[in-house]
Amino acid sequence: IYIIIGFFISYFIEMSMQFKTLPSVRAIVQKKPVFVIPSRNVASKASSKTVIATEKAPAALGPYSQAIKAGKTVYVSGQLGIVPGTKNFASVEVEGQAEQALKNMGAILEASGASYKDVVKTTILLADINDFAKVNAVYAKFFTEKPPARSTFAVKDLPLAARVEIEAIASLE
Repeated sequence: IYIIIGFFISYFIEMSMQFKTLPSVRAIVQKKPVFVIPSRNVASKASSKTVIATEKAPAALGPYSQAIKAGKTVYVSGQLGIVPGTKNFASVEVEGQAEQALKNMGAILEASGASYKDVVKTTILLADINDFAKVNAVYAKFFTEKPPARSTFAVKDLPLAARVEIEAIASLE
């Protein structure tokens, strides 16, 4: 059993050095001093969390916020193509829903002090992956310069039988 444990320890150290992870382990193996930088008070991080809400975008469909501002980062919850103040989609077509979802996102970004130019990452959820090109065409109108990083997934279902949902992360740096 000691041989097996020794093997796993050796493997762990080798992998950490190879992938440049766990610098403290690498430093110990290389007999270099390890410096620990004290972290900020966790309570102060929690107190910097601000709920963002606006009537210019649909209210959340459940127990979550339209967006959260934490420090200089804004996390916008997934937006559907619902017209604010109603429970109706802007269109049955994916293009109309994508456009309204992005307008809703814009209203929330504005309420947080951000804009489309501040968005660094988006995630698009599609009810049908065959709508990818159609949503891309709409998306390109909103992110004309330095488009953000993005992931797109086809999912089984979306809330209220929507065809598209889009979430974002923005940086106020």
